[in-house]
Amino acid sequence: MYDDIDVVWISSSPVLQRFDKPLLQYISQYVNVAQWEYHSGKDEGNSIDEAVDLLDEFLSECAYPINLAGHGAGGAIALTYARRYPEKVRSLVLLAVASQPANTWHIHYYLQRQLFPISREQILATTVRNLFGEQPHTTTKKLIAVLKRDLDQTPLNHSLFKLTDLPKGGVSMPMMICGSQNDPIVDSPTLEKWLKMFKPEDDFWEYSQGYHFFHYFYPQPVGEAILRFWQPYHSPILATNQLFSSTLKN
Repeated sequence: MYDDIDVVWISSSPVLQRFDKPLLQYISQYVNVAQWEYHSGKDEGNSIDEAVDLLDEFLSECAYPINLAGHGAGGAIALTYARRYPEKVRSLVLLAVASQPANTWHIHYYLQRQLFPISREQILATTVRNLFGEQPHTTTKKLIAVLKRDLDQTPLNHSLFKLTDLPKGGVSMPMMICGSQNDPIVDSPTLEKWLKMFKPEDDFWEYSQGYHFFHYFYPQPVGEAILRFWQPYHSPILATNQLFSSTLKN
């Protein structure tokens, strides 16, 4: 398996990986993608360090640097791994990851729990709108259930009593930061703070819409932007598929 992997996509919890699938299906037409999901046992404490250690076990037999990518908390795992093992990472693509990488949707949820005397269900319904835009009532109920599970599964140790921070800063390998202009969780001013840490080879890209899960709603433009980022640095990955260049011209 490790001999033909180009990209490893990091998912922070099994319940959220469904929202990554449209993008992965698109880019897998041009690169070989493996999806890694963080799983924690029922009696184990979740932590970013545990997630990074488990990811390193997964990649331990890979003989060459890999391209890492992830969204939200999955991106925070990928970023932490890239800083800890820079020799094992060829490039890094982060979607909806703040320059303070621990500032995921979970923090916004807990801050609202602290500030507003309304129910957990009401806050989660508001969170659904922030993450996905306005949805039908039945869809909102299903998404609330998804978010409840993700609160239990995330490797970031946020709670009503403590909000966790992670180290700020860039990385040594080429990095791409992606976001959505109407994402209220990681908004444009927040995302642009990454620019202070950029190297000449780094890239910044925003889509006009899609909210926090913009890569779910608009996988093709997001995928095309990511593939353009990979092409100059990693042309051997993409050279075998001539459809790549023709697709991007259309």
